[in-house]
Amino acid sequence: MASVLINLATILSLTLPLLLIFSQPHAALWTDATEDEDSFYVLDEPLPNLRSRSRFLASVIKKGTHCDPVNDNVCNGISANNGTSLLYCCKTHCRNVLGDRNNCGACGQKCKLGELCCTGTCINIAYSADNCGKCDNKCSPGLKCQYGTCGYA
Repeated sequence: MASVLINLATILSLTLPLLLIFSQPHAALWTDATEDEDSFYVLDEPLPNLRSRSRFLASVIKKGTHCDPVNDNVCNGISANNGTSLLYCCKTHCRNVLGDRNNCGACGQKCKLGELCCTGTCINIAYSADNCGKCDNKCSPGLKCQYGTCGYA
């Protein structure tokens, strides 16, 4: 009976920290905070070579649009969303290299666990005072970023 209780206590002591890690507010460390509800990139300048029936369709690119890096590259260094996105053809899809965790700064450059792609650089958002918990979330002067929260106590 005593060995059962010891085993149960051991299991609980190992699983309790995992439950705490995956509960709020730490969940922000593993979610992609750069994903928007919008499904389009609004181009800073319309594409002149896109044959389109409307001016609107020439000024947007759907997220994940199929592209061919050799022949039909619709997203080769295209600036979008007022300069906050930079689109490149990664494999066969348009990707924002300034905010895509799998193509951060360049195609195929992946961020590690707990990092987000902030302006093309992989940042550990758990301890960055300039990107605390998400990109461009600066802590107030005197507060440290710990576990993705400014002034965590």
